Amino acid sequence: MVSSLSGKRILLGVTGGIAAYKAAELLRLLCQQGAEVRVVMTRAATAFVTPLTFQALSNQPVHTELLDSSEESAMGHIRIARWPDLIVIAPSSADFIARLRAGLGDDLLSTICLATDVPILLAPAMNRAMWFNPATQDNIQLLQERAFRLVGPAEGLQACGEKGPGRMAEPSVIVHEVRRFFDDGPLKGLRVVISAGPTREAIDPVRYISNRSSGKMGYSLATVANAMGADVVLVSGPTSLPPPKVAEFISVESASDMFDAVLSKLDRADIYIGVAAVADYAPAPEPLKIKKGASVMSLILHETKDILSAVSAHEKRPFTVGFAAETNSVDRYAKEKLVAKSLDMVAANQVGKEQGFDSDQNSLSVFWPGGHCHLESAPKPQIAEKLLNLIAERYHAKNTA
Repeated sequence: MVSSLSGKRILLGVTGGIAAYKAAELLRLLCQQGAEVRVVMTRAATAFVTPLTFQALSNQPVHTELLDSSEESAMGHIRIARWPDLIVIAPSSADFIARLRAGLGDDLLSTICLATDVPILLAPAMNRAMWFNPATQDNIQLLQERAFRLVGPAEGLQACGEKGPGRMAEPSVIVHEVRRFFDDGPLKGLRVVISAGPTREAIDPVRYISNRSSGKMGYSLATVANAMGADVVLVSGPTSLPPPKVAEFISVESASDMFDAVLSKLDRADIYIGVAAVADYAPAPEPLKIKKGASVMSLILHETKDILSAVSAHEKRPFTVGFAAETNSVDRYAKEKLVAKSLDMVAANQVGKEQGFDSDQNSLSVFWPGGHCHLESAPKPQIAEKLLNLIAERYHAKNTA
């Protein structure tokens, strides 16, 4: 089978930052997909990874200097700018993003970006505070208005020891975004509705009950589904994650809110993936703050509406995928859920210490009528990629039978 990247010309720009080491893996994956890749590095990038590394992986000379006479005689910056079908800058530092926004051309890579007429894909990588800085957010917004494409950043532990958004997207996720640019992808043309994160059920105006869901798995699925060509609608409960790049992002609070939002998007949905950890029960909220009094307080909880069951029974039922987070008997409960809610597929994981909630890793046991498989522990974006490939395969099998 010929890869969608076979013969495609990609210019990989590498800027300064610890994430530069990931660019080597990205280069390897792009070459493995059949792309012809040439690398341009900023001077700061060479402090983290040597040009020789990229030269060995690409079998092409690496360009670093704007005014290097030997490079100019072989391929000037204008010729380099005219060569690729796509430019990918990974990592894209906050400094380089700011220089792109300002239209500076003070080194080879920035000059190429000024001189090119091909699309540019940015994979931001920086400290979380730098990412949230209003100047960076303003720069990103303006660049997107100028048709720059964005993949990431991802959320997690950073080299500085802090935790939050700012990590460069995983190389596999970037490759999917590149493939999406060149071909249809397994989910191309499909509308995928994903629910993610926890719900909060109000006790009174200042208190609520919730769960430990971080939203990471759902957000990873939304990001990768988008890269696979899907038209993604993400319905999210409250999380600390920045909204991923999707066709539509809907923020909700309670299980009731999520139920209404999901059901309102089913008319044109081809696939629904219920990753959210939705509260099974909710209190009837008090209108005023409950004051501390007795040493014991009781709450009366009422069952919430079951989103998965409602989607599965919907008149315009999409291909329906459920999630099951369990602390024990994972496979048994997953199989029961598959049957009880008439699902097309269920993905189950064990939650607890270092697993599931709040973790950047996950593993899944996936079941569908007549089959199952196990996805070994890996970073959530990689698990998302494998699961979505399974979903695409089962969806197309069902709809072409």
